[in-house]
Amino acid sequence: MQKFDYTTPGYYFVTICVQNRLECFGKVKNDLVVLDEQGIIAEKFWKEVPNHYPNVGLDVFVVMPNHIHGIVIIKQLPADGRPYKQVSLSKIIGSYKNVVSKAIHNINSNFEWQHSFYDHVIRSQEDLTRIREYIVNNPKQWELDEYNQKFAIIK
Repeated sequence: MQKFDYTTPGYYFVTICVQNRLECFGKVKNDLVVLDEQGIIAEKFWKEVPNHYPNVGLDVFVVMPNHIHGIVIIKQLPADGRPYKQVSLSKIIGSYKNVVSKAIHNINSNFEWQHSFYDHVIRSQEDLTRIREYIVNNPKQWELDEYNQKFAIIK
């Protein structure tokens, strides 16, 4: 959203895609994502995001074959006297993409993220519930997923 302050405490739904939607994080089998080495890296560093920002938490997420869906929580900064800087959603995602790229380039020098990312500011409990369900059920919907290259070709 233009003119929105993405350092504002709240819940944010994000989708981060691999360039050209190449399936390099694993495969969906029996409605579950089976991560390969690159997918394990993407998941590992996603889980570590809160370790780097004192005011960031994570809610549900899923690493799909060619994208990641997750809910990032930006919290109010702690009032413990330390000089924390409020971090933006763009900084969080940019740092994540950077560290994952560097790690994956050790095994796949051709790996690239799609430029930018999709975000949605979650504004209600109903919205949060709906998005959580969407993320959790994403592997079950893979055959019809807009990010699935096979589906996009048929469509």
